[in-house]
Amino acid sequence: MTHALINPADPPERQRQKLLQIVDVLMRRVEQATDDGGRAYLQFERAAMLEDQVRERTGELERALGLLNQTNARLAEATAEAEAARQNLASAIETVQEGFALFDADDRMVMCNSRFSRQLADIRDGLGPGLSFADYVRMVSLSRDLALPPGESADGWAQARMRRHQDRHVMFNVQLSGDRWIQVSEHRTQDGGTVILQTDVTDIIRLERQERGKLLDDQARMIRATLEHISQGVGIFDAEARLVGWNHRLATLLTVPAGRFRLGAPIDTLTEALGRQFALNGNMTPATIAHWARGPRPRPALDFELDRGADLVLAVFAEEMPDGGFVMSFSDITAERRALHALAEANETLERRVADRTAELAEALGRAEQANAARARFVAAASHDLLQPLSAAKLFVASLSDSGLADDARATLGKVENALTSVEGILDALLDISKLESGRASVDVIPVALGPILDQLADEFAPLAEAKGLRLTVRPAAVTVASDPTYLRRILQNLIGNAVRYTARGRILVGGRRTGAALRIDVIDTGPGIPESEQANVFREFHRLNARASASEGMGLGLAIVERAAALLDHPLTLRSVPGRGTRFSLLLPLLASGAAEPAALAAPLTETAEMSRHEGRIVCLVENDPDLRRALCQLLEKWRLEVIDVSSGEEALALLDEIGIVPDRFLIDQELGAGLDGLSLVGQLRARHGAIAARLLTASRAPALDAACAASDVTVLRKPVDAAVLAAFLLR
Repeated sequence: MTHALINPADPPERQRQKLLQIVDVLMRRVEQATDDGGRAYLQFERAAMLEDQVRERTGELERALGLLNQTNARLAEATAEAEAARQNLASAIETVQEGFALFDADDRMVMCNSRFSRQLADIRDGLGPGLSFADYVRMVSLSRDLALPPGESADGWAQARMRRHQDRHVMFNVQLSGDRWIQVSEHRTQDGGTVILQTDVTDIIRLERQERGKLLDDQARMIRATLEHISQGVGIFDAEARLVGWNHRLATLLTVPAGRFRLGAPIDTLTEALGRQFALNGNMTPATIAHWARGPRPRPALDFELDRGADLVLAVFAEEMPDGGFVMSFSDITAERRALHALAEANETLERRVADRTAELAEALGRAEQANAARARFVAAASHDLLQPLSAAKLFVASLSDSGLADDARATLGKVENALTSVEGILDALLDISKLESGRASVDVIPVALGPILDQLADEFAPLAEAKGLRLTVRPAAVTVASDPTYLRRILQNLIGNAVRYTARGRILVGGRRTGAALRIDVIDTGPGIPESEQANVFREFHRLNARASASEGMGLGLAIVERAAALLDHPLTLRSVPGRGTRFSLLLPLLASGAAEPAALAAPLTETAEMSRHEGRIVCLVENDPDLRRALCQLLEKWRLEVIDVSSGEEALALLDEIGIVPDRFLIDQELGAGLDGLSLVGQLRARHGAIAARLLTASRAPALDAACAASDVTVLRKPVDAAVLAAFLLR
């Protein structure tokens, strides 16, 4: 009830009066009422409490009123200070030489100085606090003092101005009537408001325009001077193809009187002069040039040449300018064309000389190829014509070895056999070099058991080393490598043979060492060594250090064969040597797993009398068209107590066998039988008639094609000159 009777908004004095009135009313009611049940006392007690509360509330209200008075005083002081600051700010912006305006974050004008929009007299009265930026822009766009750009409306100008207002910082010039200009600079404040500065730049723009005019005049004079000092003739035309500028060089080149070139002369003046005096190249004509000059824009660049015989050649280039006009330049290129003509003549002369030289080189190349072919034919002839009699000689010597000769005769026979062996080695080396150089050599890389090859080489060279007092050590190597067995044996044979030949005392060591997945075979000697300057030369053909080439000492082909064969097999070969201490050749071979297939070792030849007697009566069919070789083979086979059927051709062999009705135990068939059947074809026919036969093909050819054909037909080849021990191994086993 108390809170409902007293309005807190009333002044304290009014509230106090209301409380006293309430207390007075309550006291009267207490005095008038009976005191049944102590209600009067309770009411009195409540009235007393209410009076105390009223007194406390009154004190609080008095204190609040004091604080309010203090706050009002401070607010009045702050208001006075703000007004003073506002007056100071207004005074400050009035001192600014530029027009100044401030808009708040809601794009409402807060204030502006008297210089703001002073040049726009008809909008001055509309400027003031609260004006929106859009209304301000609309007022400016409609002002009669604003000079709108050509073709632009007031609405278009206002929209463009509002778009610029979106940027945080913007600066631009506005043209006013009477050739006046103001520069507007607009910037954002931190609270999102906008500050606009307007600067009168009329004097600056007028001065700049004046200076630009002077500059253009100066540039025009400079351009004119430049045109007069360049070697080209230049004509400048406007958008209507009228002459507006030229230099004297143009009149000189075209031999046109200066009076014909006048300001405003049409392009036809120039094209008529060109048509009378010059021949235009290609499809270019004076009409084409005039059509280009007056044609639709943009024009493509025009580039052509014209000449007045060989005396004058001009290059013409015309290109459009931004204003629609064009510039046409004429360059004297007579000297360049003469130089090009001379250069073309020189090129023709050079081409003729090159063609002549090429023909000479082609002729020389033909002669070289003929010489190379002749050498190839010689090597091919050597493989048959030289090895054929050599084979016969060796077989004759072999047939005399056990004929009860005297000691002197036996010694002489041994020397003959050694000489034939040396000749055979030289011929084999020549054939190998020829094949390796010509690229006709083919290799068959297969798993090769290295141990048997090293054992055979140790047996072969041990007597030679012992004869020279050398200690030859060949360490066993029970490994399998990937290589061609024939070429690998030839490489190691040449390396060991060279070591034995050139080592005077000491020892020779041959052994292998594992290096990762490869095996390095070293051939080490204690010979004189090889100087570093000669280490590259030792692999050349017919090159020997400190020795003359001879049949007994070799012809210097061993290392040449080694290098080429190692390269063909992709077996890296290295050489290390110290003069006076010895040499080491190393060959790197790829190792194979221990389970890889290994070729069988060659069996030792059997020539003992017991073996001969055990096979006495065995029939051998010999097909050989060379009478000397056939006679030598027959003599050797009969010495081995074999029955020989010898014929000179395949057809004769087939006819004889059909006649006697006997199939020989062994066949020795020459490959080159002259006309008719060759050896390989004869073997095929014999197998067709008699089934599987034991046959060997005799040939001096090293042709890869023949080797491939024999391998495909499962025919074993015996190379000429025929080795008696290998022959015995076939016939007597």
